[in-house]
Amino acid sequence: MPEQAPPAGPRPPPDAGSRRRILAPLALAQFICSFAGSNMNVMINDISHDLGTTVQGVQVAITIFLLVMAALMIPGGKLSDILGRKRCFLAGLVVYGAGAVLSAVSPGLGVLILGNSILEGVGTALLIPPVYILTTLLFTDLTSRARAFGIVMAAGGVGAAAGPLIGGLITSAISWRAAFVFQALIVVLIIILSLTLEDPLPPDPGRHFDVPGAVLSAAGLALIVTGILAADNNLWLTAALLTTGALVLLRFLRRVNREERAGRDPLLSSDLFRNRTSNLGLITQNAQWLLLMGTSFTVAAFLQAVRGYDAIETGVIFTAATLGLLASSLAAERLATRASQRFLIMTGFVIAVAGIAVLIALVAGSAGPWAFAPGLLLIGLGLGVMLTPSVNVVQSAFPEQRQGEISGVSRSISNLGSSFGTAIAGTILVAGLSKNAYAAAMAVLAVVGLGGLAAAARLPRTPAPAAGRDAAGQGRPGDGPQR
Repeated sequence: MPEQAPPAGPRPPPDAGSRRRILAPLALAQFICSFAGSNMNVMINDISHDLGTTVQGVQVAITIFLLVMAALMIPGGKLSDILGRKRCFLAGLVVYGAGAVLSAVSPGLGVLILGNSILEGVGTALLIPPVYILTTLLFTDLTSRARAFGIVMAAGGVGAAAGPLIGGLITSAISWRAAFVFQALIVVLIIILSLTLEDPLPPDPGRHFDVPGAVLSAAGLALIVTGILAADNNLWLTAALLTTGALVLLRFLRRVNREERAGRDPLLSSDLFRNRTSNLGLITQNAQWLLLMGTSFTVAAFLQAVRGYDAIETGVIFTAATLGLLASSLAAERLATRASQRFLIMTGFVIAVAGIAVLIALVAGSAGPWAFAPGLLLIGLGLGVMLTPSVNVVQSAFPEQRQGEISGVSRSISNLGSSFGTAIAGTILVAGLSKNAYAAAMAVLAVVGLGGLAAAARLPRTPAPAAGRDAAGQGRPGDGPQR
């Protein structure tokens, strides 16, 4: 079907008050979804005792959440174009909130899986793509978009890094059920703040939704995530699942090409995979989230299993990374006016890898908890410097009509990075929780960081086209260069 034409003429930039109103619900949504992905780790024992299940049972619930979220992110991005960004965002919030309430009152593991794993997973897949689409569409120049993404990414990074601390405090002070009530209350707040949110593009309900393509993409991603998560138990099973998942995704890509040749609208446009700038940006996103979640898992496991710290003490030590990430993310607008996106991404990887080196060296020479602070601070600073420009580079590489699709792909790639980070660290650590295993896991993450640096170095200095351009690649008045 013909694509919706972009609105004629430039959109006036939002004023300061409007920007705060726009960003508040989007940033809070990213925060709560990132929080949900990390805070469950410190509640496993409490949940298993309260629900009369095993630790493995709760881990299954966490795994299913990751599978549902990863499998449905691409279809969720497509639905945002069909239903409308605001409508999809609100629907995702309602589904997520219902899942949080159901989890809070769950009498057993089955209801917890339905609420936390299924409903919260579906809700996340529906609401996260609109966060990135709306941020891209509502902030059209480089510096304002960098500031907006900086706030959104800071909220996500804080949710992921501080999730264990916040979850641990709530669980210790009240109960694990209160942590889900906390999520539900935040969702209610986001819905209230979102009522005045404006969708800059009208929905296109007549647009085709490729159901077989959605099934293939979801199945392929689910198999790959399952394979990644199985890495610390059975490497042969991992290899089989990854191979099968890759074959399913290959079939999905062949279907995309077949649908396009037939003149139909596939789930994803093949143009998404032909853009060199976007492809390199996606690689850096994958590496960044791998570093974030891999470091979080490795250091948390070492602190609790080897050093004997509890969840709250572990969360306090991670405050250094949270502060570093928050500080550099919130400086994204100022940094974007002084350096190119490519330079910022490269700098972020250099700082993060240096932080890993400092972390390994200081922890090896000291038994005190403060030995972790300098390295974690540097890792947080590095991640905050590069998370925003990486997202900006990818989103800005496509016109408005492709924002739903690229947002789904971008979030799926980031989720795969998070899963890889946990799996790589876990696979190494199962060999024996010792200083050597810890150092080996962190060294592997440093190598990944160097790989991300190499990909960032290949980014063009002036990527184009900007997201504000039309399908023919012609810029609208007011569109500036993307540096």
